[in-house]
Amino acid sequence: MSEAALREELAEDRPPHAGPWSQLGAAVVAAVVGIAGVIGSLALGLGRLTQPGPGLWPFVVCVVVTVLSIALALVGRHGTDTEKFSRASVQTAVAVLTLVVFAAVLPLIGFEIPSLLLTFVWLRFLGKESWVSSVAISVGTVAAFYVLFVLILQIPLPRLI
Repeated sequence: MSEAALREELAEDRPPHAGPWSQLGAAVVAAVVGIAGVIGSLALGLGRLTQPGPGLWPFVVCVVVTVLSIALALVGRHGTDTEKFSRASVQTAVAVLTLVVFAAVLPLIGFEIPSLLLTFVWLRFLGKESWVSSVAISVGTVAAFYVLFVLILQIPLPRLI
């Protein structure tokens, strides 16, 4: 298959371009998330480089996100690599929402049940895996995390017991 034919085939499968307003909207949303993260990490305390506080690395990451989103707002509006919202966009939103719920319930009921449910939902409903493989992989993943983080590394995760 020639390169031109391959490009045509890939272009047929691709959703339409989103346009500059969508790019600007994405940059603004990313900037708001980055700024909120900077504020939250400052509230946690940065500490010093020799004795970092719990907010230091989230602060660094959020500053990078904010700077990159500003760069996207300034120069990225003319790019053609963005896609209009589609079913895949809804799946991404559902995935983010499940992560937010996971983070909210983790301290309340431990990591076992939320991790099991998160993995199952992602595999079965977002990944369209079979029921059997979704259950088996979810249980195996949570068991592996339990062995690695709780038993071997002895990390104090919120747990049922």
